[in-house]
Amino acid sequence: MFVVLAASALQACTSVNVRKVDASAHAMKLVCIEQNPKVIVDDMLSVLEEGFQRHDIRTMIYQGNPPDRCDYTLWYTATRGWDLAPFLNRAELRLRYKGETIASANYKHSGGFALNKWASTSTKISPVIDELLSGFDKPVK
Repeated sequence: MFVVLAASALQACTSVNVRKVDASAHAMKLVCIEQNPKVIVDDMLSVLEEGFQRHDIRTMIYQGNPPDRCDYTLWYTATRGWDLAPFLNRAELRLRYKGETIASANYKHSGGFALNKWASTSTKISPVIDELLSGFDKPVK
């Protein structure tokens, strides 16, 4: 009984909610990522870029207003928690076409006893990006 309860507690620590892009309606070749200076997860931006590039979608970073050639933009945020060491505990992505949200993803780690809380940003966010873009080319490993 204890093992079942412990396993349930570990599983419940992470939640992911993804509303993926309709690839048949959006032939993305370039996504412009709005740099969020408030995010203190050092490698978040590089993980986002690598995730889109894995699906053969080029990326460009911008600040302020998106350049005219940026029909597709990505807004993101991420926060860290602390439990003996900092860890990524929350991330949100919003993919937009000409300002309208067409896809979104949320990652949340509630802490607890799960050791995966200290996993890398890439380990946590890459599967989220892959699900978000699942209608596009298969990721290259």
